[in-house]
Amino acid sequence: MIDVNVHKIEMSAPDDMTELDKLITSGAINPEDVIAVLAKTEGNGCVNDFTRGFSTFVFKNYLAKKMHVDEQTVASKVAFVMSGGTEGVMTPHAMIFTRKEVENKEESEEKGLVANVGFTRDFLPEEIGTLTMVEEVERVVKNLIEESGIENNEDVHFVQIKCPLLTSDRISDAKRRGKSVVVDDTYKSMGYSRGASALGVATALGEVDKEQIDEQSILNDWSLYSSVASTSAGVELLNCEVILMGNSKKSVSKFAIGHSVMKDAIDLNSVLEAIKNSGLDIDGLPTEQQKSKIVNVLAKAEASPDGEVRGRRNTMLTDSDINHTRQARAVVNGVIASIVGDPMVYVSGGAEHQGPAGGGPISVIIEK
Repeated sequence: MIDVNVHKIEMSAPDDMTELDKLITSGAINPEDVIAVLAKTEGNGCVNDFTRGFSTFVFKNYLAKKMHVDEQTVASKVAFVMSGGTEGVMTPHAMIFTRKEVENKEESEEKGLVANVGFTRDFLPEEIGTLTMVEEVERVVKNLIEESGIENNEDVHFVQIKCPLLTSDRISDAKRRGKSVVVDDTYKSMGYSRGASALGVATALGEVDKEQIDEQSILNDWSLYSSVASTSAGVELLNCEVILMGNSKKSVSKFAIGHSVMKDAIDLNSVLEAIKNSGLDIDGLPTEQQKSKIVNVLAKAEASPDGEVRGRRNTMLTDSDINHTRQARAVVNGVIASIVGDPMVYVSGGAEHQGPAGGGPISVIIEK
C-alpha cells in the first residue's frame, strides 16, 4: 500500500526554504520520502524567467544536504516543476509531495491520492515540440499509471509536466548539424513543447487516438486535447519531468483529488465541478469548513485564440506590453481565489492542447 502526503508552503522568494525547513526539522516531512516539488515562482514565466532554474537549484541543493547525497542523486528521484509567473494576487508557493510504502494495510474501498514521478530522456533541439516528444511522454505516462496502481484511466486527475524550450544556442546547435527546429522564435517554442507534451498525455490516456496526430496537428488542431494535462516549459532542463496524480484503492492517503475542465477563463461552474469531483459535497459555493479541506487548486490558463471570451473581445493577444500568458494567469487565479477564499493556488499559463481552446484543466486536492 502507498501513503502520499501533500504539504503547501508559502515562499517569500524563489530561494526561501524557511517553511520547508520547519517541516523537515519537526519531522513532519522525511526528506527521503520527497518525490516532487511543484511551485509557482515570481518571475515572468517567459523564456528569460530565471526564477525557475534558481528555485530548482536551491531546492535540489537543500534536499541533497538533508538526504546526505549529491544533487545528481536527488535529481534522479525528485521531480522539480517550477512554473513561473504569479501575476495579480497569486501567492508564490510550493507543494511538497511525499510517498512511502506502508506495510500490513488492506486495500480500501475508498480511493486515496496517489502520486508518482517519471522522466523522459533528454531531447535534441530538433525533437522539441514534435511527434518524438509526444511518443516519449506517452511512454512515461503509461509506465507511471501502471506503477501507481491506478486501474482505470478515469482515476488519473492531473498530469503535471515540466518540458524544455528552444534557446538561441539550442537552435544554432541544430542548424550546425543540418537539422531544422519546429520554430525559430524561442518564445513560440514554449507553446510547441507544451502542446506536444500535452498530446503525449492525451494519447497515453486514450483521450486522443494516436492515429489522429501528425506533425501538423501540434498547435493547429485544437480539437485534440487532454482534460488532465498541465504542461509548463522552461529553459532549465532538456527532458520532461512528469508528476502523475490520481486516486487508487492501493493508497491509504488522507487526501484525494478530482478534476474538471474550464471552458473559458471565467468558468466558475467548472471550478465548482472540480471541487465536487474531488469528494467535497458542496451545494453552491463551498462553506468555510469545506474551504478548509481544500489543500490546493491546480489549473491551466490561456487567452482564447479567437481573442474573445463569451463573445466579448479582449486585448490579451494584441497587448504588446504584457504577454497574454501573464494576463490569463491573473484572470483564472482571481476566479479560483474568489471561490476558495485563498489566492495561494497553482495557475500555469499556456494551455495548448490542455483542455479546449481558451480553457484548461482544473484539479482540486482535498483532505478527506
